[in-house]
Order: sequence, then structure tokens, then C-alpha cells
Amino acid sequence: MRDDKLLTRISALLRQAEGTDNPHEAETFMQAAQRLATAASIDLAVARSHDPAGRRDTAPVTRQISIGTAGKRGLRTYVQLFVAIAQANDVTVDVAGNSTFVMAYGFGSDIDTCETLYTSLVVQMVAASDAYLRSGAYKGEEFSRVVTQGTGWRARRVVETKPLSPITARLNFQSAFAERIGKRLSEAREEARAEALRADPDGDRKPSSTALALRDKEIEVSDFYRSESKARGTWRPASASAGYSEAARRAGDRAGRRARIGADREFGGARGELEG
Repeated sequence: MRDDKLLTRISALLRQAEGTDNPHEAETFMQAAQRLATAASIDLAVARSHDPAGRRDTAPVTRQISIGTAGKRGLRTYVQLFVAIAQANDVTVDVAGNSTFVMAYGFGSDIDTCETLYTSLVVQMVAASDAYLRSGAYKGEEFSRVVTQGTGWRARRVVETKPLSPITARLNFQSAFAERIGKRLSEAREEARAEALRADPDGDRKPSSTALALRDKEIEVSDFYRSESKARGTWRPASASAGYSEAARRAGDRAGRRARIGADREFGGARGELEG
């Protein structure tokens, strides 16, 4: 489990991000939180590589994380957000067929980081999409989807364009939000990794001890996932039948760029899941 002091430092950075009205400052604080989490994860990997006993005591785990209740609309975009966060934090994810929960595979400290980030970001994603719908900006826009016309040998797939409905606008907005957050966190992660590799005292060796530790960790998580996962098939964040709206996605991307993160909800707490 990650040191409580480290989680406190990460949460403090997230609250600073949420507390500023300057979007550039908010992004700086958020990326600092991700870099701190990545640096701590690298330190743990390096320490384990030099300590056989620590390697035995600290191993990958599987954790089930609730996303929402069956039947709620929009759970796939919540899952998409969690998956984007997980990919930036060395965690592999399986998704339930109805998107009500995910199975996270990785080191417990990395999964802790994913939950800390998700708890803040999912609230902001829903709030931002609600504000977008209330603004009415989606009205008058259109969306496209692939449909099948005709039957048998006459059947053909065509692109159909229709007025943008609120639910389609919400799903496109939230999907783009999740994609943008994933890119921001991944950029911060790569910056932290590059810094750690530059700071390695034996950095002139190829590969360095830090690079080897990170590679060993990647292999360990991958092997653990293959041995533990019961998933079949590949999860996709969206389908062609759901409809595509460029306008709603642009709005969601802008919201993802401006997102401020604060650890203000207890994950899976008494306040329950969010509405889809």
C-alpha cells in the first residue's frame, strides 16, 4: 500500500489544482500530482529490484472497482476515464460486460493512485457535461452513425446523419474529456520517467538500473495479468452505432484541458454512483 504521507501530498496538489481559477495553474498542479505519483512508483520499482525480500513482500494484486449500477446510461464513458488513468499509471484493466465495474491489475500503490485521480475526475466530467447540456450549445448540431439499410444481399451500411440528442451529446462530450485527460496524464508520466532516467547515477550504462527496474516491473505486471485475468475479447470505448458528434467532442476536449482535480469524493462511498 502506498505511504499515507505520499497520498496526502498528491491530494494536496490536486486540491491546489481545484482551488485556482487559472487553467494553466490547474494543469500545472495536476501534472505535478501525476509526476509525483510516477516518481514514487519508479522509486518502489528500483527499491524492489535491489531487495529480494522486498520483491517477495510487494507483488501485483487484483482489485475490483465499482463504476455504477446496472442499467445506468453512460457507464462506458466512466470506464473509459478510468482506463485512461490506469494506462498512465502502469495498471491493466478488465471491464465487466455491462460496464458496472472494472478489475484492476497492478501494484497496490499504483491502483491507489488511479482511484485517487478517478474520484476527482469523474465528478468533474459529469459536472462539465451537465453544464454543456444546460447551455444548449448542442442544439442545432448533428451527429453521424453507421446503420444497415435493407436485408439479405441488398443490405448495405451507410452513414446516417440526425439532429444531436442530449444523450448522444453527453456521451461524445464525456468520451473526448476522458481522452484528453489520458493524454495529459501520460505526458506527465513520460516527463517523470525521463527525469528519473536522467538522474540515474549509472545512466551512462545502457540500459541503466532504473530502466531495468521499470522493464522488470512491466514484465511482472504483464505476467501477473496473464495468469489472473479471465477476460475474453477486447473492450472498446464506443461503437459506431452510438453516434459521432464533432461539436460535442470539441467541447469535451476543451473541458478535459481545463479540468481541475480535487480529492473531494470518497470512491464508492455513501454518496453512491453518479447518474449517467
